Amino acid sequence: MATGRIDPERRERIIDAALGLIADEGVAGVSHRKVAARAGVPLGSMTYHFQNMDELLREAFTRFAATVVDAFEQRLGAAATPDEAREAVVDLVHHLSGGDQRQLVLTHELYTLAARQPAYRGLTREWMRRSRRILEQHFTPATARQLDALIEGLSIHRALDTEPHDRALTVEAVARLTAAEPTAVRGSADHTVGGRPT
Repeated sequence: MATGRIDPERRERIIDAALGLIADEGVAGVSHRKVAARAGVPLGSMTYHFQNMDELLREAFTRFAATVVDAFEQRLGAAATPDEAREAVVDLVHHLSGGDQRQLVLTHELYTLAARQPAYRGLTREWMRRSRRILEQHFTPATARQLDALIEGLSIHRALDTEPHDRALTVEAVARLTAAEPTAVRGSADHTVGGRPT
């Protein structure tokens, strides 16, 4: 059997398996044995690649947060005008609430973990910081903060509601929140936004 040293994808498979297990059973259901079985790796690979379960969970949730930040970057990064930026925000809400229950569960699992264990709040703070920086390419910092909360709130409501609201409501909500927004110049912020949290 291949060892971790000559199987460079093994660590990534372990992280993917951990995320899948968290989505299926919650953080409380995660164990080294279960993750190893799902990843198809020897149990010893767990301690070879990760010092403990805490390190694995932090890596897994960092990976998950990066996928959400990527969604922000892909949509808002392509916007060239304020109207296009507003449309990108609407698209983002409907993308994030588009029936991917795994993403919804992982979001709530991370927030629950962060609420219980302060050490994980750094992950959620960094996630919010990165998403707001992307929004600040098109909106003022104050509006970006409000939009970030709106995106998350509307996404959760749409994902959990038995009768999700339609696109028109999202368009109206974004329009109201950005109605007083001054005309923004794309790229005017004094920072560079990357695709993943650092």
